[in-house]
Amino acid sequence: MSSDFILEVEARTDLGKGASRRLRRLENKTLGIIYGNKKKPVSVSLPHKDIAKLAENEAFFTSLIDLKLGGKTESVVIKDMQRHPAKDTIMHVDFLRVSATTKLTMHVPLHFINESTCPGVKLQGGIVTHAVSDIEISCLPADLPEYIEVDLGEMNLDDNLHLSDVKLPKGVESVALSHGEDHDLQIAAIHLPRAAKATAEDGEDAAAEDADDADDEGKE
Repeated sequence: MSSDFILEVEARTDLGKGASRRLRRLENKTLGIIYGNKKKPVSVSLPHKDIAKLAENEAFFTSLIDLKLGGKTESVVIKDMQRHPAKDTIMHVDFLRVSATTKLTMHVPLHFINESTCPGVKLQGGIVTHAVSDIEISCLPADLPEYIEVDLGEMNLDDNLHLSDVKLPKGVESVALSHGEDHDLQIAAIHLPRAAKATAEDGEDAAAEDADDADDEGKE
């Protein structure tokens, strides 16, 4: 399982708070841990600039990574990343070892296409709202997609798109749907903007009032 992403890390033996602060502040390192695949967890560190550069690429978070440690290379994925609450700094990363024969679960981003050209927007004046920006999937590492494309091209005004409507790549399953139909999440919807909806409702009310007035006049 080769990867387009390669990171070189160093093992950490001093795990105290003082050592962690020194690595982050004085050596500009990001801390991490490698775990999973029935092997012992290993605490590591790596240059912050290396992972910060790769983290600018969305695909980095949903791709296999070749992690080099002590002359050996392991295939991993990012399972968690902690950033500083006030600074653009990556504080800690969890690397999960993967096996070619074992399924893994990951959150994968959704890429919505054909929003501006669908009937509900182009012809009927609606706007698209996204209920979620990613979904949790299960698959073998070789089938892991960088993203999942969601085509809105056929949607009309007041249509709702659910998880079961999304075409998943071969070998990829939805974790939510595996729990049953009651977990069929809404993904996107098309509705009129609030101002347009209010105007339309005002028009309907006015038409109803005119009809009532006409009925009253007829009775007189």
